[in-house]
Amino acid sequence: MLTTRLLASRQFRNLSRGLSTLSSNPSIKVLPHPKTPNSYLLSYLDTTPPNPSLAIGTTTAVPPTPNSFQGNPRFISILNDVLAKHAADDQELKSQAQVFASPGGFNFIQARTHRSAGTGAGGASGEGGAGGAGVGGWVHLSDSRNPPDFGRIAWPEDILGSVEVNGKGEIVGNFQASGTYRIVTNEGFLGLSPFLQEKLIARLREEEKKS
Repeated sequence: MLTTRLLASRQFRNLSRGLSTLSSNPSIKVLPHPKTPNSYLLSYLDTTPPNPSLAIGTTTAVPPTPNSFQGNPRFISILNDVLAKHAADDQELKSQAQVFASPGGFNFIQARTHRSAGTGAGGASGEGGAGGAGVGGWVHLSDSRNPPDFGRIAWPEDILGSVEVNGKGEIVGNFQASGTYRIVTNEGFLGLSPFLQEKLIARLREEEKKS
């Protein structure tokens, strides 16, 4: 608890100099909101003054919490578009697809919608049991802030979306946004793989040039 308070204090001192980053993801900048006192923009871009329309969202507390954070609908739209274009090329998702197709793989057909007793993300037994080889199905792209254990499925709020996989472990379908993903949870803030984060930042910079 003390460490968290000291970290938050350091972040606020950095904010007084105009720029800080989230400790959980240094690529995300924390900037004073240009129009709203005691509020901060969270953005992958470091342009000053910041462009609120391209920010991830706003927060009244650093680090952000589910209660302090308000997301930016335009950012969510951009994020989903980037994932639709590039998720199938993400190496981590490809590896998951290969595991799905292996003889000892697990069937990741649907995201678990209710939490069961105990700890950890949903198990494969709740999704139709083991064995995806030769059948095909769906694998999920999960946020890296709370990765599920091997053979388990992330909680719905951590699932960015899903892609269809054939029985050979090849991604054959388009990315489908989950509709249940939350940018901030009690487990942390938005976390993408380095590959997808790079694609997202590139897209945001393209959008910034149009502004």
